[in-house]
Amino acid sequence: MELMVPVDGGEVWADDSGGDGPPLVLLHPSVGDSTIWDALVPRLAGHHRVIRHDVRGYGRSPAPTTRFSPVRDLAAVLGHFGVERAALAGSSLGGRTALSFALDAPERVAALALLCPGVHGYPDIMPPGVYAEIGRLAEAGDMDGLVALSLGLWGTAGTAGTGHDGDPEAAAQLRAAIPGWFSTHPYLEPEPPAYGRLGEIRAPSLLVLGERDQPEVVRCNEDIAARIPGCRLVRLPDADHFPTLRAPDRCATLILDACRR
Repeated sequence: MELMVPVDGGEVWADDSGGDGPPLVLLHPSVGDSTIWDALVPRLAGHHRVIRHDVRGYGRSPAPTTRFSPVRDLAAVLGHFGVERAALAGSSLGGRTALSFALDAPERVAALALLCPGVHGYPDIMPPGVYAEIGRLAEAGDMDGLVALSLGLWGTAGTAGTGHDGDPEAAAQLRAAIPGWFSTHPYLEPEPPAYGRLGEIRAPSLLVLGERDQPEVVRCNEDIAARIPGCRLVRLPDADHFPTLRAPDRCATLILDACRR
């Protein structure tokens, strides 16, 4: 069931597979939108009631027009569908939201499956000069340049390395997502630091990292996993920052295992 869900000062697109299985919420990264889960949903929905939504400004959700918090929007989506407690599977930006939500409302989180996650309060991991280059390309309206730069950072496991012609699926995700970077940034409310509180998490947790991801992201992921009590760390040798595109079957298996825990 697809519909627009009201959130504070706006609305987001959401989808609910329905069914009697335990709820599982999929949270997309900033390098894509909720369609990045498409290859996994049929298998996950065989065991769970799968809910996913597009963050404001991404996919089918309108761009924000007022200050907002992805954590509060997640709570609004769960409330709209009448879900009191769910497992959360979050990739990158979605993992960051999942961690913050698990600290804010631990009683509502049954399990965490984190794929290449970020976390509020961790030192900036962007290589020197990247923000300036992103700004230069954006100012020039060079979408091809932005896609190529992003693939060079986070999509190195693609067929042709940094070339979007050889990595069309990841390039398409980026091309659709990049406008969301600029439409959401001015409206994002700062979230409280979470990195120093990861030891408080009690939900069964899994962290999946791509060994071909940006080295700073790999190090961040290792640090996150080390701080979450009992977190299972899984390394995907042939994945980068797009694990659901590079290894969809493996990711689905790992998410289901995390939920069973």
